Amino acid sequence: MSDPSRETGASPSDPDIELGDKPAGALRRGWTTGACATAAAKAAFVALRTGAFPDPVEIVLPQGQRPEFALARHALGEGAATVGVIKDAGDDPDVTHGLEVRATIRPGAPGSGVTFRAGEGVGTVTREGLPIPPGEPAINPMPRQMIRDNLAEAAAALGEGPPDVEVAIAIPGGERVALKTLNPRLGVVGGLSVLGTTGIVVPYSCAAWIHSIHRGVDVARAGGLVHVAGATGSTSEEAVKRLHGLTDQALIDMGDFAGGMLKYLRKNPVPQVTVAGGIAKMAKLGQGMLDLHSRAGPVDLAWLAERLAEAGAPADAVARAREANTALEVLRAAQALGLPFGDIVAAHAWKTAAKALRGAPIALEIVVFDRNGALVGRMPFHPVM
Repeated sequence: MSDPSRETGASPSDPDIELGDKPAGALRRGWTTGACATAAAKAAFVALRTGAFPDPVEIVLPQGQRPEFALARHALGEGAATVGVIKDAGDDPDVTHGLEVRATIRPGAPGSGVTFRAGEGVGTVTREGLPIPPGEPAINPMPRQMIRDNLAEAAAALGEGPPDVEVAIAIPGGERVALKTLNPRLGVVGGLSVLGTTGIVVPYSCAAWIHSIHRGVDVARAGGLVHVAGATGSTSEEAVKRLHGLTDQALIDMGDFAGGMLKYLRKNPVPQVTVAGGIAKMAKLGQGMLDLHSRAGPVDLAWLAERLAEAGAPADAVARAREANTALEVLRAAQALGLPFGDIVAAHAWKTAAKALRGAPIALEIVVFDRNGALVGRMPFHPVM
């Protein structure tokens, strides 16, 4: 629900400070909660049928890989089998790393197929716009299919047809950990989501965060919202929330992925869109970048100096700006001169963002905040068409 493999959902703590930078060297991949739930479910199913737990248990992933998982716990009795598998996210900074993903299998009604129930620490969907309808356990479509496929394979190996069973997935401690993810904002209550499209966690996956952005837009649209805001970090997010009186549901966890949000909104429009960030990130957007992370390139201080000149600064101030250490230094120099530097940066950022939204029925606004959340630049709402 929140994202497919990297289950942090966390924003940077400051609009101009990047957290979670990828460390150097080769990184170890891991397994999604969906893969762990599948392994636990298959082992429990085999034990329910045979009385013996396969340890390790092998599963097949959507792309054909066949990894094995060690069992952390197992129990059999009273018509049910339970297995726990420890989530290993590899080298990804995943908040679910080290948690136990537990599956309990019970016989289902004849003809019911495989049904799902949320156990301890697994959330329930409460809002429209997610891949799973309201009222259902927050177990995404691909993990459900992985579980069905692997149980069917296990049943066939035992000479049985497709099974009729109830699968309850639990993640003890998941309700607490879920508060660190996007689940509360997306309307998944009571715990974590069981996620994964491939079963494999790719460390520091950009695709995972962008998937979260898309789900946030989907939930906002399904809720009938007419205004959403994407911010580069928590300072700018809190500031734009106050500025417009927005609900949490209207806040899109954009982070550095301005392009990921804007391109999705172009195809899935909301009438009003605000992009919010600090001066450095909005300067990058103004320079034409849609990926605002430092890996995509630094702030161009010569470009900022040109914007300072555009604001009416004297030549000596412009020359000093070219030698500045940070965008914040240039902003403070402009403020000391009483110049609308932030507004000019916002106007250039608007042009880049509007190009990404071209053709969409959207009015776009850019707002720039300082490190204390004070508004220092703005390009008001204007249609991008």
